[in-house]
Amino acid sequence: MKFLHLGDLHIGKRVNEFPMIEDQRYIFKQILEIAEKEQVDGVILAGDIYDKALPSGESVELFDHLLTRLSEMDLQVYGISGNHDSAERIGYGSRIMAHRGVYLSKPYDGELESIDLVDDYGPLRIYLLPFIKPANVRRFDEDIEIGSYEDAVRSVFRRSAIGTDSRNILVAHQFVTNNGVEPERSDSEVVSVGGLDNIDASVFKDFDYVALGHIHRPQRVAKETIRYSGSPLKYSFSEVNHRKSVTIVDVRTKGDVQLKQIELIPLKDMKKIKGSITELLNPDFYTNLNTNDYYHVTLTDEAVMDAIGKLRMVFPNIMRLEFEGSEAERAAELRVLEKMELSSTMEIFEEFYDMQNGRQMDESRKAIIRELLSEERQA
Repeated sequence: MKFLHLGDLHIGKRVNEFPMIEDQRYIFKQILEIAEKEQVDGVILAGDIYDKALPSGESVELFDHLLTRLSEMDLQVYGISGNHDSAERIGYGSRIMAHRGVYLSKPYDGELESIDLVDDYGPLRIYLLPFIKPANVRRFDEDIEIGSYEDAVRSVFRRSAIGTDSRNILVAHQFVTNNGVEPERSDSEVVSVGGLDNIDASVFKDFDYVALGHIHRPQRVAKETIRYSGSPLKYSFSEVNHRKSVTIVDVRTKGDVQLKQIELIPLKDMKKIKGSITELLNPDFYTNLNTNDYYHVTLTDEAVMDAIGKLRMVFPNIMRLEFEGSEAERAAELRVLEKMELSSTMEIFEEFYDMQNGRQMDESRKAIIRELLSEERQA
């Protein structure tokens, strides 16, 4: 049986105040084409389906479109909630959708959900473990002390009595390490201070394949069959060198799992460029670049009047601009960027107010929000 392993979609995410919804729509179309070409039997969604626990209407609509297309292609879906998701919202309607082959995890209720399948090689079981914390598990297992995330996961498996004779696949969204060695993170991930969320890979010894979400770079942990698929798009400039992909998982006989990664090509890539403004605006420099990509620009000039305006004449999607020059100039540019961020934040408040109240925010309320945001930055 063949699966396409995805994770960390983060539908509705904004990167440096740039909405990524069209980029996500584009990459989902590419993923559907890969699923069809590879003739997979199912698609695994390993958590962080949405970027927020309260996703926007546009985000919900896009996810609905993705599920509908997968269902129309007669592909089964196995999805769980991640730490960015609301487990209750992801699990809403799951019993009804299961009749169409769309299995979405419910909040953990003391039992590890599983789906039984059969193919030419015999029975196969897929387990769905939504993102859990120790507090989610303690009330269901009072016989042992559950102080860490690893304790919590061990408790879940102990209660589930997972059979080792059959082929087992686990879908999980946790931070998995190998004897204390951490996977490579990026700036767009939530980091737990002190390593409290670490779970050693040895916990998953009874599974033939562990489809992980949570870490945005595609990578294995301890062995090839414990794997993060990575996010389908770059969500921070710490990911500029990542090669985003989907993982094709071909589960054959017990212990025989064949893996293949297929690279994803984004609508707009994320890149870093550096130089003087004269160099960067020279056609010889940018002729072979896709100037519509997302850019982090570092200027080597001491100071440039309206640098962002001039650069955006060539690179319209600059997400970040910084000067390599003097501390004074760097501080001045930072104030400009903070002002831009304040403006963008105000737009978010205004949009939310309009959506909640059915009318635009008046000037007196805008003044209050501006004052609060200004105080927050000075604190």
